[in-house]
Amino acid sequence: MRTVFFCSALIASQCLSGCTTILENIPGVYKVEVQQGNIVDQTMIDQIRPNMTERQVLYILGSPMLIDNFRQKRWDYLYSTQPSGEERQQKKVSILFDNSDQVIGIQGDFKPSLQAVARPPVETTVDVPKREIEKTMWQKITGLFGLDDLDDTPTPDSKRINSGSQLKTPL
Repeated sequence: MRTVFFCSALIASQCLSGCTTILENIPGVYKVEVQQGNIVDQTMIDQIRPNMTERQVLYILGSPMLIDNFRQKRWDYLYSTQPSGEERQQKKVSILFDNSDQVIGIQGDFKPSLQAVARPPVETTVDVPKREIEKTMWQKITGLFGLDDLDDTPTPDSKRINSGSQLKTPL
C-alpha cells in the first residue's frame, strides 16, 4: 500500500511540476510582451552631449527611474522587456552630472556616438481634395427662415441697371 501511495505521489508531483513547461510550449497561446521602465534606445543616447543641463536630459530621456539619495548627481535609467515569454532583456544607462547640473559622463549598456547627431526633418505633404459645397453655412441658416430666395451677391445685370438709372425730378 505504501509503495502504491509513494508511486502515485511521485507521478502526481512530476505531472504538476511539468505543467509550467507544458503551458509555456502550447502553440497558439498569446503571451503579452511586458515592458518596464523608461524606453531608452541608441538614438536617444546619441543626442546626449557633454555640458547639457538636467532639463535638456529630462526632455530627451524623460524622468529617471532611480535617483540615489546619496548620489543626487547620478540618474539611472532602467529598461527591461520580456518579449512573448522569452528571457528578460534589461538595459541600464547612468547619466552623471557635476555640481553645476551639467552632464559629465554616461555609463551603461549604450555608448554615445562621437559625431554630432542631427535628426533628419520628417515632413509629409498631404494633398487634400477640394470639397464641393452646395451651400454655405449662412445660406443653410437663412434657408431655415425662408430667406434663401434673397440673393445679396450682385449680378452683372444689377450693376448695369443701378449705374444707368438715375432719378429725375420734374421741374
